[in-house]
Amino acid sequence: MFATPAYAQAAGGAPAGGAAFFVQMIPLLLIFVIFYFLMIRPQQRRLKQHRALIDAVKKGDQVVTGGGLIGKVTRVDDQQVEIEIATGVKVKAVKATLTDVSPTGASKPAND
Repeated sequence: MFATPAYAQAAGGAPAGGAAFFVQMIPLLLIFVIFYFLMIRPQQRRLKQHRALIDAVKKGDQVVTGGGLIGKVTRVDDQQVEIEIATGVKVKAVKATLTDVSPTGASKPAND
């Protein structure tokens, strides 16, 4: 045999023990922080705004339900709203299923 076995030696500049674990966790923590500020936090803000919009529904507002029905609110309860989708046609919907609310004073877009 011409070569002798080589044994690995401990690297002189490598951190030891708990410090090595912390150095390995830094990229994962950094990724989590980036995800929080770019994805989780904006989603929570939109959810809070939507919840406030739904809680502020009042009689006369135009709403869109999750099923796509568009109508005018005629009565509001704690958990339900009554929506008039056509003259004389009223349906009840759960407030949580409302996707959009247009207040009565909102301007309408022009049809070009």
